[in-house]
Amino acid sequence: MAYVSSVMFKKMNILVTGAAGFIASRVAQMLVQRGDTVVGVDNINDYYDVRLKYARLRELLGVNVERVDELTMYVSSVYPNLRFVKLSIDDKEAVDWLFERTKYDVVVNLAAQAGVRYSITHPYTYMQSNLVGFLNILEACRNNNVPKLVFASSSSVYGLNEKVPYNEEDKVDSPVSLYAASKKSNELMAHCYSKLYGFQIIGLRYFTVYGPWGRPDMSPMLFANAMKEDKPIKVFNNGDMIRDFTYIDDIAEGTVRAIDYTLDRTQCIHGVPYRIYNIGCSHPVKLMDFISEMEHAYGKEVKKEYLPMQAGDVYQTNADCTRLEKEMEYKPKVRLHEGIGLFMKWFKEFYE
Repeated sequence: MAYVSSVMFKKMNILVTGAAGFIASRVAQMLVQRGDTVVGVDNINDYYDVRLKYARLRELLGVNVERVDELTMYVSSVYPNLRFVKLSIDDKEAVDWLFERTKYDVVVNLAAQAGVRYSITHPYTYMQSNLVGFLNILEACRNNNVPKLVFASSSSVYGLNEKVPYNEEDKVDSPVSLYAASKKSNELMAHCYSKLYGFQIIGLRYFTVYGPWGRPDMSPMLFANAMKEDKPIKVFNNGDMIRDFTYIDDIAEGTVRAIDYTLDRTQCIHGVPYRIYNIGCSHPVKLMDFISEMEHAYGKEVKKEYLPMQAGDVYQTNADCTRLEKEMEYKPKVRLHEGIGLFMKWFKEFYE
């Protein structure tokens, strides 16, 4: 079911970057289902199996888009109010071309090079996408008078912070991966643009997301694939880890609430219309309990290969979502048992 704001709903023109991605594809779907006009963009890179990205796009567009031309608008046969363009946000000319063709009420930047461990081996990829690409989006918003930007940050910015649950006011100056550093940089860049040019900017620190259409490099999909192939799963830090697992629909709904929300400058520091929010479940789960739920849903016990902590990982992530709950009435609805069941049902249908 699509989320509809409790305030009087006004249809908007919205740009969603990273539209072939896990979170962005669901956000775009929620927006068009409630009546917004959406332009989705993605460069469909090969960080993970592009077949999954194309499958997400087929759900949105109703057609096979595996041979799409760049800088060409494709209109969805499923949602007439949805269009898709293949482009990279780190290509300034392409971004300028995109903004010249449509006036956007809100830009939702969810495109980024994801993955903590991948940043250890591919540092330049992160700088190009997460810094240069984000700068191109900020500049395009400024030059085209876009009144609002919502962008994806990450729980990884909390780094070595040992205080849990993580609160937005906590220090985030000790990242343990280049990915986390790039997201912290995004927050600083966004604040600067909001202060200088006056448009509203909301940053969302996403915590661990799972569910149908999930990324293959994330633990739920890695575990499910290992179960399917009867291989052992890799359990880091010998299983002694805690994550704030949040179901995709709850994350997407929270993102849509941020799109609808109007910041009160008087409540913002120094009157700058910029604000950061944690978005998670606020019910942290032990990694071994998560694995147990997956085993139950799949119907068999899985072999486990216990390994030390990986570089760039942290022991615990736990979101304090009080700010989002109070200001936007955000409340996750899907509990772990239900969410794992829905995820595993999709996984079996899609892969098996």
